[in-house]
Amino acid sequence: MNKFHSLKITIMATIKQIVPHLWYDTQAIEAANFYVSVFPDSKINYTKTLPSPHTPTGSFDIVSFELSGNTFMAISAGPIFKLNESVSFMVYCDTQDEIDYYWEKLTAGGEEQPCGWLKDKYGLSWQIVSAAMDTIFKEADSDKINAVLNVVLTMKKIDLQKIKDAYQK
Repeated sequence: MNKFHSLKITIMATIKQIVPHLWYDTQAIEAANFYVSVFPDSKINYTKTLPSPHTPTGSFDIVSFELSGNTFMAISAGPIFKLNESVSFMVYCDTQDEIDYYWEKLTAGGEEQPCGWLKDKYGLSWQIVSAAMDTIFKEADSDKINAVLNVVLTMKKIDLQKIKDAYQK
C-alpha cells in the first residue's frame, strides 16, 4: 500500500458570510448611497476607485455597504453586464405602511411590476411583500394559497387588506 492511500486529509472551510455582489455600469457608489438612505441600520463600509485597463473608463469603483445589517458589494466596471429580474431582493414587511414606504422609495425613477415586484432607477429588482405571505405558503392549505395568489396576481403594489380578505374567505 502506497503511503498516499493511508493519508487522510481533511479540508474544512468556514463560510463567514455570503455577500451579494452587484455590477453597475457607472453608478455603484450612487446606488449604494441611495439604498443606505432607504433602509434602516444601513451604512457604507468603504469605497475605492482603482485603475484598470479592462474597463471603458480606465478605472472601476468598488463599494462595500450594509442594508439592514446585510453586507453587499457593488462594482462600477462598465456596461459589460446588466442587472435583470433573474435576481431580486425580497423585503418582508409587516404592515401596509412599510410596504407603502419601500414601494414609494424604490419605485421613484424606476418601474412598477406585477405581484409586488419593482425595478429601481438603477435596474435592480426588488420584491416588496408581506411577511405573512411566507407563513401562508408554509402553513395554509392549497385552497387558501390559491385564493391569495389569485389576488396577488392582480396587484402591482401589495395590498395587505386584499390578501387578508382572500385568505379569510
